[in-house]
Amino acid sequence: MIQKHTWNKEVWIDIDHGTTEEFESIIADYDLDPYVAREIGSPTPKSRIEFHKEYIYLILHFPVFKHTHSNKLKQEIDFVIGKNFLLTVHYDTVDALHKLSKELEVEEILSKNFDSTGHHIFGLLFRELYAGINEELAYIESWSESITEEIFEGNEKEMVFEISEAIRTLLEFKKITDSHREILDFLRDGGGHILGKKFTEDIDAILLEYHRLRDLIHANTEILRELRETNNSLLSTKQNETIKTLTVLAFITLPLTFISGLFAMDVTTPFHENPMGFYIILGLMITVALCMIIIARTKKWL
Repeated sequence: MIQKHTWNKEVWIDIDHGTTEEFESIIADYDLDPYVAREIGSPTPKSRIEFHKEYIYLILHFPVFKHTHSNKLKQEIDFVIGKNFLLTVHYDTVDALHKLSKELEVEEILSKNFDSTGHHIFGLLFRELYAGINEELAYIESWSESITEEIFEGNEKEMVFEISEAIRTLLEFKKITDSHREILDFLRDGGGHILGKKFTEDIDAILLEYHRLRDLIHANTEILRELRETNNSLLSTKQNETIKTLTVLAFITLPLTFISGLFAMDVTTPFHENPMGFYIILGLMITVALCMIIIARTKKWL
């Protein structure tokens, strides 16, 4: 599906799950290199940037978690940035692109125009994409707060998996966004020769947003790592208390087991013929048990 937004002399073309005919039409309209034409028609596993005479071809992946429409943790967007057009291609519904598209539809209906160039729209789009990642991180922050509450309510064991899953998600966010820094640096340094000085200024603004995003990912990862250490300490303490209790119980029952085994021997034993022998032995065992409990209390084992 193709959506086009036009204002002034600028065009943004967004292709979502494009067909062969749609790609061929766009390629013909904007005279794209055959290699670029082949690449935008299918997903690419790694980010990449290419500089052509009249445009820049860019592949980037963006992390998703809550607002994904598939079971993947990343979405790919291909950009073709020209002097008076911006082409975006993606293979999954991207909320940030959909949101900006709706905003531009309203602007077009109201006959309002951006006082900008096409690459400024690229900047707007990137800020929207990074704002979407910030929303994802806000959800992970609330997830982290929920985990904290569960830990201090005594559910340390259940939270081991939750913490690991949250950290895994953040590490995936970091891995995906790591490539953005290098790509944006190349885009800033080389894009100005094709698209002008204003484009370089827009990329500088995007880089500031990127650094804020990376700092936020790092901060959330460190918080969850500290939370994992706290959870492990509480879980270890609880396990040590359980082992300690079992050890004290063994300490108390060991002499009782010895006494019962001793008087169970098939030999003549004290109180063997005494009609009160059972009660005497039972009283002896209770006395010994009480003595062991007193010792355990004195040693602060209980």
